[in-house]
Amino acid sequence: MKWTTLLLTLSLLLGLGACTQETQNKIGREINNWTGVSGVLEVYAGEKVVRRFIKVDKISTAAGTTSGTERPYRFGYGILDANLNGVADSDEKKVYFEFSDYSTNYIFFENPA
Repeated sequence: MKWTTLLLTLSLLLGLGACTQETQNKIGREINNWTGVSGVLEVYAGEKVVRRFIKVDKISTAAGTTSGTERPYRFGYGILDANLNGVADSDEKKVYFEFSDYSTNYIFFENPA
């Protein structure tokens, strides 16, 4: 059992090492999609945070249903942190959000906590 696990682990590591950087990044994104990411999206008005979404899995680019072309906005799902305390309180719910590609007043980052 130990040898089988060791050989499987070594072959997996060697296989990943042989992949291109692009393939490794794609694998990493697929793992994040599967395991989830604790992302935070903050929306600013000037220097002040006016909206915060926490526990965001990912932000996606919208695509036209029939045209297949990308639309000029991004969307996602996250918990609206209404009181801006950075914690998902019991009265705060998961919501859908979207924002324009042309806006520059937001920051998306992975929550380090």
